Amino acid sequence: MDLGLKGAKVLVTGSTKGIGRAVAETFAAEGADVGICARNQADVDSTVASLRSKGVSAFGGAVDVSNGPALKAWVADMASKLGGVDVVVANVSALAIGQDEESWEKEFATDMMGTVRLVDAAMPYLEKSQAAAIVTISSVSGREVDFASGPYGTFKAAIIHYTQGLAFQLAPKNIRANSVSPGNTYFEGGVWNQIKDSNPELYNTALALNPTGRMGTPQEMANAVVFLGSRAASFITGTNLVVDGALTRGVQF
Repeated sequence: MDLGLKGAKVLVTGSTKGIGRAVAETFAAEGADVGICARNQADVDSTVASLRSKGVSAFGGAVDVSNGPALKAWVADMASKLGGVDVVVANVSALAIGQDEESWEKEFATDMMGTVRLVDAAMPYLEKSQAAAIVTISSVSGREVDFASGPYGTFKAAIIHYTQGLAFQLAPKNIRANSVSPGNTYFEGGVWNQIKDSNPELYNTALALNPTGRMGTPQEMANAVVFLGSRAASFITGTNLVVDGALTRGVQF
């Protein structure tokens, strides 16, 4: 299937490792030009080099997405260097699962407002695109009550609601908006790798809940994100695509 992404201008936040890195790499493999960000400049530089090796244009910057002015400046910089924006992917998460006020504030500033501010900053460019798409990254924790049901699950649920609202509001402008809810995703250096080492009981419990007997990979999540951001999904908007290997039990109508 031709995803129609050759020459598309794509922004991906939190894109030097894990799901975000796989998303950026997959867009590049499809011929899209990519703008990335993360907090560590060295990681950004190495990722940009990897993306350029695929024969596409790629740029990046060190940005904390909870910093509104910095995020807006990054979007403007990437749009200038790429020549516009067609697709934005809001991927960053604070991964704060504590019940203290600091965890709530981190999740709100990073997950929720990082997503809202990215969309707001990109909107003038998306409105000029012929194939504009927004993809937000939620989580199965936004659908079901689990061990992350505090601030993390709450704001992941809010992101789904926000995204569906965008889909309805922006449809007349031909701007699509969808969310992807990954299940447990394992990669070296990721949160489940850390849990496996530090809390093997929780890791084994989580693993046992999935009938496939394994966790997902960043590439499996990226495949869903890139499809929803592509022209191949031109009539799909307002959906939340769960990618979890049948982990969740709730029926999604």
